[in-house]
Amino acid sequence: MSVNGAKGSDTAASLTLLGSGKTVYPAEYSPALLEAFDNKFPDRDYFVEFNCPEFTCLCPITGQPDFAKITVKYIPNIKMVESKSLKLYLFSFRNHGGFHEDSVNIIMRDLVNLMSPKYIEVLGEFTPRGGISIHPFVNYGMDEKWQGFAMKRMEKY
Repeated sequence: MSVNGAKGSDTAASLTLLGSGKTVYPAEYSPALLEAFDNKFPDRDYFVEFNCPEFTCLCPITGQPDFAKITVKYIPNIKMVESKSLKLYLFSFRNHGGFHEDSVNIIMRDLVNLMSPKYIEVLGEFTPRGGISIHPFVNYGMDEKWQGFAMKRMEKY
């Protein structure tokens, strides 16, 4: 996966959503909301974890809402995702129709395109519908070292 159109620049001045006053919530899915900033410790490997306990999307067949806790964990490389932009991006799924598995894969793809992290994983813990819950997990490693790490994480999942 490549970095396509990442908004991040060398300074935090490129962040347009953080501290911008009144927040405008998106009505449609929009990866363009994601913003990145420079990782000040690119030579150090460390996890960053985000939890979104109120994620909502729509069933693509019935149009009924699906609810989940989305957990994103990543090891940054050069860029990092700005948290308010991530919040608004995840909120943009509210009217988006997609299966649970599609949603977590789209989230991971968009974050890889934004940041090109060393490693990333996305877990969706969807609430039960019809008596069954679905917990899709997806991960990605940027090179041979991190692909091996991704495989080990997948085996433990």
